[in-house]
Order: sequence, then structure tokens, then C-alpha cells
Amino acid sequence: MRILMLGGNGFIGRAVVVDALDRGAEVTSFSRGVSGTGLPDEVTQLVGDREAGDYAALATGEWDAVVDLSGYQSRQVDEAMDVLGDRVGRYVFVSSHAVYARDLPAGSTEDAPRRAPLRAADELTNDTYGPCKVACEDDVLARYGDRATIVRPGKVTGPGDSSTTVLHWVRRGAQGGRVELPTRPEQPLQLTDVRDLARLTTNLLFDNRPGAFNAIGPDSTIGELIETAADVAGTTVELVPADVVPEHFPLYEPEAEWPSRRRDQSKARAAGMPVTPLRKTVADLLAWDRG
Repeated sequence: MRILMLGGNGFIGRAVVVDALDRGAEVTSFSRGVSGTGLPDEVTQLVGDREAGDYAALATGEWDAVVDLSGYQSRQVDEAMDVLGDRVGRYVFVSSHAVYARDLPAGSTEDAPRRAPLRAADELTNDTYGPCKVACEDDVLARYGDRATIVRPGKVTGPGDSSTTVLHWVRRGAQGGRVELPTRPEQPLQLTDVRDLARLTTNLLFDNRPGAFNAIGPDSTIGELIETAADVAGTTVELVPADVVPEHFPLYEPEAEWPSRRRDQSKARAAGMPVTPLRKTVADLLAWDRG
């Protein structure tokens, strides 16, 4: 199978590339080539800039599928589709759980209501990111129909995750001692291990599956995340309420939205998405961070 990655150098992209190579695929990555981790030598690397509309490196070539990891606004997705046309078989768009309405009941499926689409935003924020992804999804589905696949991850983590969200609390738990928590320990999480997301994505490619899939990890809580990190590191923690609640802090969700953070996982599981235990994800993330 020939796979084109739009944004293969990033955290998620590299995991998909490695998994695809392990399954015998031929992988081409299209990116600016100025960020992210270096890719294996087997990958054909093409350089271009979606933000500037530079797709010259994609003027020729054919692929069985494309995985779009760097489309955030509909213009970027539309331009890529215009360039690629029917030179790709399946179009896999990696979206986000942020596309869903914020007041959904627990256990909502891929058919749950989404937010109103937004075709352009001067800045991607908590208020604009999800709606912009909705517009991207709509355009991919309109163009490719049954050849379109939508993957909606939750918060993705695992070895290689250098963001300051999950890693913040893993480091804090590993440090041990009193941990001030500006939310209740019961705040729900469904962290997605990047390796599980990669395997789901390649499964969907090799099985030629259309439709939308919630790429969601196992049920846990923010308290469990911190305590697991402490246990992995051989420390102990005491979770205490924060004296001062900051305006923003990693992984925070308003309590009114907690039920909607428990999404249905069954469709992705049926498509072969693995479920890495939280402890292994945390242990591997901590080992990577310390390395």
C-alpha cells in the first residue's frame, strides 16, 4: 500500500508512519521539513508549505490513501484535495473530539451532534478549533464520499508527547508529595495512546473503511493519572485542593462538560483499535521524558 502523509513529522504523524512501515506500506511524507522528529530513511520526504499554498511537490504521484494530519482550516483541506484529486484512493482526515457539541450525554457515539462549522478563523482557539475541524470534515466527505474516513481522537499522549498537558501532571505525580489540584480528582479522562491511534489509522487504511471513528482511550480520571505516575516513579502523592484556581491549567474541563467527555469507544474497538493500559502509557511517557 502506498500512503501519503500530510504532516508526517509531528508527534502523531510519526507514530502513524512507523506503524505503516511496520505493516509493509510505502510511505511518503509531505511537510515543511522544519519541525518534528526525523523520519526513517525508508520514507520519501516531500517539502511544501500548506499555509502558503505551496503544493508543487505533490504535482505528480499516486497513492492508495492520504492521511491528513495538518489540515486545520477548510482552505487547507480544499487546496490539498484540489491538488490530489483522484490520484489518491482513500482520504483519511484526522479531526478531533472538539467537533462535538459541548452538552452531550455520556457515551455519545460518532452520530452525536457536532458544532456549527466555521470555514475560517484568524486564530485557532478553544472556541474556533472544533468548528474549523467540522468544516474540514464536511468538505472531505463532500469531495470523497465513501472514500472518506474521519478519525476523531481525544487527548493523545504517550512517548514523544512534548506538550505541557498530560506531561505536566505525569511529571508532577512522579515528583511526589502534595499535589495541588485545581479540579476534583474525579474529573474524567479518556487519554489516547499515540500508538493505539496509529494502529487504528492504519487498520482503517488497510481495511478500506469509510465513516467516522472516535479514537478514544480507556476511562480514567485526572486523579488516577497523577497517582499512576507516582506509582510508576516509586513515589507517593497527596491530592489537595488548590488554594488559588488559575484561569487555565492543563487538562481542565468545566464540570458541566464532564459527562460529554465519556464518549463511546465501541466502533473504533471493532475496527481493531488497541487499548493500551493507562499505566503502560504513563510509564513509557515518563521513560521517554527522562531519556
